Amino acid sequence: MADDTTIAVNRRARYDYDIVDTVEAGLVLTGTEVKSLRAGKASLAQAFAMVRDGQAWLVQAHIPEYAFGNRANHDPTRRRKLLLHKRQIAELAAFTQEQGRTLVPMRLYWRDGRAKVLLGLARGKAQHDKRAAIAERDAERQMRRALRDRERAG
Repeated sequence: MADDTTIAVNRRARYDYDIVDTVEAGLVLTGTEVKSLRAGKASLAQAFAMVRDGQAWLVQAHIPEYAFGNRANHDPTRRRKLLLHKRQIAELAAFTQEQGRTLVPMRLYWRDGRAKVLLGLARGKAQHDKRAAIAERDAERQMRRALRDRERAG
C-alpha cells in the first residue's frame, strides 16, 4: 500500500517560522485515534513538538474523538510520543536549546499505512520578517500577472 495521503497541514508554520530543516517521525496512536485520522479529522494549528527525558512528544495536536467510539475513546489533545532514532532525538534536543528555536509539526499524513508527522526545525520570525515575506509574495504575484497579461496581449 503506497499511499501518501495528507491528513492535516499546519498552514501557519511557514508564515510564523523560518523552517531550517525537516524530519519525518512516526506516531504512537491508540485505535480510536487511528480511526479518527482515517476519517480525515485532525488539526495541527496549536501543536508543537518537544524533547523531554530523552523522548520526543507531539503536544496539543487535536485528533477529535472517534464518532463511533465507546467510553474507551481517547483524549483529543493528549501528548503523543514521536518515534525517532536516539541520534535524531539528541539532534532535536540540541537544536531546541538555542533561544528562539522550536519544533513545529507541519504536516500529518499516511505513509505505507502508518501515520507520520513532518516536523520543521524552525526559528521564530519577527513581525518585520513576516511583513517582508508578504511584500515579497505580493511582488511575485504582480510579476506573474504582468507576464501573463503580456503573453495574452502579444
